[in-house]
Amino acid sequence: MIKTADKICPESVEMRKAFCESLIELAGEDENVIVMDGDLMGAMGTKPFADEYPDQTLDCGIQEANAVGVAAGMSAVGKIPFVHSFGPFISRRACDQVFMSGAYARLNVKLVGSDPGITAQINGGTHMPFEDMGIMRGIPQMTIVEPTDITMLRSVMRQMKENYGMFYMRLVRKTCMKIYEEGSEFEIGKAVVLRDGRDASVIASGYCVAQALKAAEELEREGVYIRVIDMFTWKPVDEETIVKAAKETGAIVTAENHNVINGLGSAVAETVVKHSPVPMEMIGVQDQFGEVGNLDYLAGRFGLKAENIIEAVKKAIKRK
Repeated sequence: MIKTADKICPESVEMRKAFCESLIELAGEDENVIVMDGDLMGAMGTKPFADEYPDQTLDCGIQEANAVGVAAGMSAVGKIPFVHSFGPFISRRACDQVFMSGAYARLNVKLVGSDPGITAQINGGTHMPFEDMGIMRGIPQMTIVEPTDITMLRSVMRQMKENYGMFYMRLVRKTCMKIYEEGSEFEIGKAVVLRDGRDASVIASGYCVAQALKAAEELEREGVYIRVIDMFTWKPVDEETIVKAAKETGAIVTAENHNVINGLGSAVAETVVKHSPVPMEMIGVQDQFGEVGNLDYLAGRFGLKAENIIEAVKKAIKRK
């Protein structure tokens, strides 16, 4: 059962705290759960896990590729490693080890990349992954997810632990917007329709979900009714929900905190063009590098705000 929050507002605790609490819960149930990090346990808030389960903790230092290789070895002997680093490091730096040591060997490694896209903020372009999901999306049999809020995070992490295989989860470290009520349960690979509409569909992920809901409210005041879909699983993407949206609303806008090239927009477009071609617009980073700034500035700089979604919706509808 999924229930949306009565009011969209910032979460009361940071995502990294909920992440650590979930790991502690999972490790308490299964001693095979191992937490690994690239010298970022302080930044990611996982030191309480290390205090509680020191024998299930390994800080690999600033050696992301080696960490993934070690995780693969642990998986081969029955462990369930959760390996964290900042998004660009766990994806770009460790890509070959993820592919060869993990995916090609068909092992069971759970990769976590934090500070996705503009949420890296003042860490700037070197730490601002706009391509991490695209990299992981190109690796065979990799499941990739972006939890929207803490409630979804808890549900998704349990499924990652219980389902064998390679997973990549991009995760905000600090505060995000609360979209779902506690107790809601989600199914990896199945999108959530947050709001129905007939004129167009906005398929969003992560940071952009709250922006899409804000855009829907503003458009309704103008007599435009849009369907808002939270596509938190990018691979395998929910083709059934996409095709239904295309057929019933006749226009689609995707919204992602990621490069539109090989991102959510690409995944949705691949489905639409095969099954039900309709006008599409893509909100996201337009093949650019990141830069230093606060969240609001960066959202405007890269066109990820509700106003950008509104403009794209109107453009898509006009093309119907």
